[in-house]
Amino acid sequence: MTAALRLRPTMLSDLDWVVSLERDGANLPFITPWERPQHEGAIRFPDSRHFIVEEGDELARIGFVILQGCRNPNGSVELKRLVMQAKGRGLGRAVVRQLKAMAFTQLKAHRFWLDVKALNTRAFSLYQSEGFVEEGRLRESVRVAIDGADGYDSLIVMSLLDREYRARTALGLEGG
Repeated sequence: MTAALRLRPTMLSDLDWVVSLERDGANLPFITPWERPQHEGAIRFPDSRHFIVEEGDELARIGFVILQGCRNPNGSVELKRLVMQAKGRGLGRAVVRQLKAMAFTQLKAHRFWLDVKALNTRAFSLYQSEGFVEEGRLRESVRVAIDGADGYDSLIVMSLLDREYRARTALGLEGG
């Protein structure tokens, strides 16, 4: 069982930490980092939600999340970014489950979607196991430089629909 996690709105005072977490070598290959002003915009823009993930009684910062399309008239909410400091502890899965509940219950989403780099096999497997369905691939759509190698990676677009989420909930697959 993982420790209690909490999502709290990101404050401007968190942004140096957020930017440093994005630029960490363990995360950089899997995301396209933003500049600080982009994060400031996501905090202020009503269509976005920017959260810090906190763990335990000490409420230690362990990651952050960005949702976009929170006011989308088509009910299509995007998981824009999920970055966790600690890997392999099941915390990402716990956060994804909280985000699904938020998207479908609070934000009344019809569709909760994301894209993930093809080289991020760990995240792809997590999203697939959490009910997200692959919709397609944007072939070689992002430039990736890792360890001096320069190339391209594909983005895999995945989504979960409200009826699929309700079915997973009825089967007991959405428990914390």
